[in-house]
Amino acid sequence: MSTIAAIATPPGSGGIGIVRLSGPRAKEVLARVFLSHSPDFENFRPWRLHRGRMLDRHGEELDDVLAVFMPGPRTFTGEDMAELHCHGGPFLLQAALESVLCLGARQAERGEFSRRAFRNGRMDLSQAEAVAELIGATSREAVRLGLNRLDGQLGRQTVALREELEDLRAHACLGVDFPDDEVPALAPDAFASAVEGVAASVRRLLAGKRRARLMQEGALTVLVGAANAGKSSLLNALLGRERALVTDIPGTTRDFLEERCDLEGLPVRLVDTAGLRTARDGADADPVEALGMALTRDRLGAADLLLVVLDGARLGEAGARATTCPDPVTAEILALAAHAGVPPLLVWNKCDLCAPDAPDSWPPRWGRHLPACMVSATTGAHVEELARLARRQLLEDAVPGDGALAPNARQALALERALEELEALSADIAAGQPHDCCLARLDTAAAALGEVTGLGTAAEVLDRVFEHFCIGK
Repeated sequence: MSTIAAIATPPGSGGIGIVRLSGPRAKEVLARVFLSHSPDFENFRPWRLHRGRMLDRHGEELDDVLAVFMPGPRTFTGEDMAELHCHGGPFLLQAALESVLCLGARQAERGEFSRRAFRNGRMDLSQAEAVAELIGATSREAVRLGLNRLDGQLGRQTVALREELEDLRAHACLGVDFPDDEVPALAPDAFASAVEGVAASVRRLLAGKRRARLMQEGALTVLVGAANAGKSSLLNALLGRERALVTDIPGTTRDFLEERCDLEGLPVRLVDTAGLRTARDGADADPVEALGMALTRDRLGAADLLLVVLDGARLGEAGARATTCPDPVTAEILALAAHAGVPPLLVWNKCDLCAPDAPDSWPPRWGRHLPACMVSATTGAHVEELARLARRQLLEDAVPGDGALAPNARQALALERALEELEALSADIAAGQPHDCCLARLDTAAAALGEVTGLGTAAEVLDRVFEHFCIGK
């Protein structure tokens, strides 16, 4: 095994910078680049910071540092590890790294420290992925979900389910391998019940899949509506700053503009789009605006939530009381949303100019079945209420699952393959298939569950997982 080294702190200048080593020669390399200030220093006392001078590759003093040696196997990687804590200037860090590389360490690859931890049994693959997800977390909720996986909750549950399938396979094999002995075969009803129990547990784990995607990628929330409805003003109000250009001229927004914000722990990607107009309103007059409207329609189908912005000043009280949607642009948007399966949220904007206050006019009669909110993007009235309503709509069907667990995309794919095999197995049992014909599906389902924790995972899959890690972790 080689000894690897890398800078473990972010690029740029800082108060402290860390160079990390892992491998059998970690202590030896550390001793050759460190000169203690203490006259009584003889050897590195494990897990204790020692102050001294860092030497460059020519043996010249370079910086005043702290050094620590951590013997394996109770380390992050399971190997001997060492760290140099120096001042965080780019030159000093690079010089420290060059020193340890010249003395026998090699540059670590992306995610190589975490990969060694996985290989040495210090964590399973789901925990290793949680390390990278915690580093990239953009909200408190994403941190919470990552910590649950880092703690091994998802791994332990999938391991337990896999063991249930292994036990079930052993019982099924008895009737196949010893048909003439007095060994009771697994009854079809008991077999089917056990398989369905595991399948139900897998479904509960998969229930958090969408929540994990929203927390890691951010919920795509698209503001759509007729031209001059106030979408750009509403984007600015939700962000709390002037980001989008706002004028009274229809068609000011030609392209979509994406910004990130946080809705009480939920990361959201807000997208302001070009306002839609009909041919009667002159939509065909400007080819650039037409391209922007085409982008709006494309973006609409990829959204997690649509904020359908209505120009309350233009629609007026009559527009709220109408039994059918009086605005052809809004009617088109709602039809596109229904076809794409994207939930819409009606936003009556400019309520400072016109606000339907009759009990039977809000939500509008034609949109009584939809969630709705009145706001004024100009004055900021009810914008916080809109943010809370949007958050509820985004998380409405993104249930946390067992213990707030939420598998990432790779883990969910493995769980879905396992569930597919288990459901097919249930159908085979109901059709009266013999036990020996069912064993292959049991094996495939167990193998898919093993992929969640990395058991039997191919090297190329591991490469794809760890290549997204930062160097030094």
